[in-house]
Amino acid sequence: MRLDKIIRNSGAAIVTGSGSIDVGNICSDSRKVTGGSMFVAVKGFASDGHDYIPMALGKGARVIVYEDQERFDSLGLHPEQTEGAVFVKTSSARHSLAIMAANFYDNPSEKLTLVGITGTNGKTTTVTLLHRMFTAMGYSCGLLSTIANYVGNKGTEAVNTTSDPLTINSLLNEMVKAGCEYCFMEVSSIGVEQERIAGLKYKAGIFSNLTHDHLDYHKTFAEYIRCKKMYFDNLGKDAVAVINADDRNAQVMVQNTQARVVTYSCRGMADHTCKVMEQSFDGMLLKIDSRETWTGLIGRHNAYNILALYSTAVELGASAEEVLVAISRLRPAPGRLENMRGPKDISVIIDYAHTPDALENVLKTLKEIAPDRPLICLFGCGGDRDRTKRPEMGGIAQKYSDRIIVTSDNSRSEKTSDIMADIKAGMDLSGRAKSLFIEDREEAIRTAVMLAGEGTTILLAGKGHETYQIIGSEKRHFDEKKIVEDIFNTL
Repeated sequence: MRLDKIIRNSGAAIVTGSGSIDVGNICSDSRKVTGGSMFVAVKGFASDGHDYIPMALGKGARVIVYEDQERFDSLGLHPEQTEGAVFVKTSSARHSLAIMAANFYDNPSEKLTLVGITGTNGKTTTVTLLHRMFTAMGYSCGLLSTIANYVGNKGTEAVNTTSDPLTINSLLNEMVKAGCEYCFMEVSSIGVEQERIAGLKYKAGIFSNLTHDHLDYHKTFAEYIRCKKMYFDNLGKDAVAVINADDRNAQVMVQNTQARVVTYSCRGMADHTCKVMEQSFDGMLLKIDSRETWTGLIGRHNAYNILALYSTAVELGASAEEVLVAISRLRPAPGRLENMRGPKDISVIIDYAHTPDALENVLKTLKEIAPDRPLICLFGCGGDRDRTKRPEMGGIAQKYSDRIIVTSDNSRSEKTSDIMADIKAGMDLSGRAKSLFIEDREEAIRTAVMLAGEGTTILLAGKGHETYQIIGSEKRHFDEKKIVEDIFNTL
């Protein structure tokens, strides 16, 4: 594609060279540069893309986009003396990269119905269920989620909750070529702040809820709110914002949006409402907008997720009756309240809950459904992440659990013992008395099953769909479902 078409509306301007040259591909990783590439020098947290400009030129980059003039000048490069290369200056390489990625792939988000969801909890479940539901209703759909990216029925493992703009637009382009009519996408606060979604045109934006998370990155809750709100600030007039009216931050999210606002609630008045009529380990009977439907999902937080997807589907023009039928056929997303039944009526529940709010929701659900069953809670917290939530999660586990096993999650560069000490700090003497602290997660799971008596429920929280652990810099295979199955087979 011609350079002048790629940089259109991106805030970038050509310093030297011609806009009529053709660009073969765009990259912000110098290792991916080939002859004819455009290299965008993005300032990252671990490295500065400007440092890799000479390498990109040496590998045949045809266009260099940079933002820091002083840093660029320090490299000793002279654009007018660099034969065959075009240099482009921008005030924000991140923003320009996103717009240029959209232009390069011919703005694919404008050619399908793109639906994004943001919030602390419920994103993966909601977009996964939307993808399944619209597929079941006969539409060809794409999915961009924490777990996987799908183009129709073809899936690949995802790396980030919100991918980089080149990956997003490349996948959206594949969806358009494959005939997809819808794409359902998770939108993280970090993805918004880093402008990974700039240049995308959303037809609907969903707000699920807001609780403490990612403060290791955002530093303050106010900044976390600001980044979430930016997503709705940028929705267009022809979009719809579907928001959880029961969250105290709901109105803040949409106070500056141009989109049409639609509310949903499980507690009060709203455009769309839901009430849990019955629930068990097998599912829930829900009353949604005066109509009843059964779902195989459990938990009041899943009632919110289902109401969010129902509200979105109806607001996008789907028939309420058709949506309710589709809801009745849905099953949980991987690693979201997955129930594994074993000998002695033991139930092992695997859930991704890794924030205080998510852990409390799951534990409350399990106690609400089966108040007389003993409940063992096994969990850890991620290393190199928000430390403030660790003691809070310890206190929540103490409040709802009969026994607690604190163990490893993805410890990364931190010592598991230090993370467990932070969790322990949130418990009083009674909580510590009913707790075990076992660093090895597989040993901890085996201990939980060994301690379980007849009719016990065991919650394995924090890993969910993940089939690995990150210890230090090593990513190790770790499949909780397989471990539980092996343990059950020995009982």
